[in-house]
Amino acid sequence: MTQETANEAPMVDNKVIPVMREAVTTVQMILFKVLRENVHDRYVDQDETYHTQLSGAVINNLFGTQPMDDGMRTFANTNRELVERELHELKDTMQPLVPIITDALRMKTICDNQEGIHSIGSLLIAKTLGILQEERELPLPSTFMLQVRTLATSHGLVEPMEASPSPEA
Repeated sequence: MTQETANEAPMVDNKVIPVMREAVTTVQMILFKVLRENVHDRYVDQDETYHTQLSGAVINNLFGTQPMDDGMRTFANTNRELVERELHELKDTMQPLVPIITDALRMKTICDNQEGIHSIGSLLIAKTLGILQEERELPLPSTFMLQVRTLATSHGLVEPMEASPSPEA
């Protein structure tokens, strides 16, 4: 392989990208579920819509995604300081999830890069917030997807995988 073709070779097989993106989205769903419960416990005077919008705004900001819903966008803009404060508290309030958040942000950046999207900003924000565990090794895509599935199962978001019966059965 020449140097020119080596530079053009993708880091990740394009068939793996959609599956990795699904795993990243699953991490976002887990984070949303846990964060919404946490926000609910801390903002008991607010309604469920508030808990949902605040949690969504924090996750959208962390992962660099734009909300599709105008109400979410308005909430995030109106409550910018609160969203920023919640982002800064994530390293403490979501401590058990920080390793998988680190992996998800890295995998998202890799997928984005493969599709010509510049999203290194999410990693820089996570680093500034103290969420990015730089010393953590980047897992293989298969390892990441298995970790995410196991975590999603423990949070009741997906059904546990059942072992296939042996051919002798």
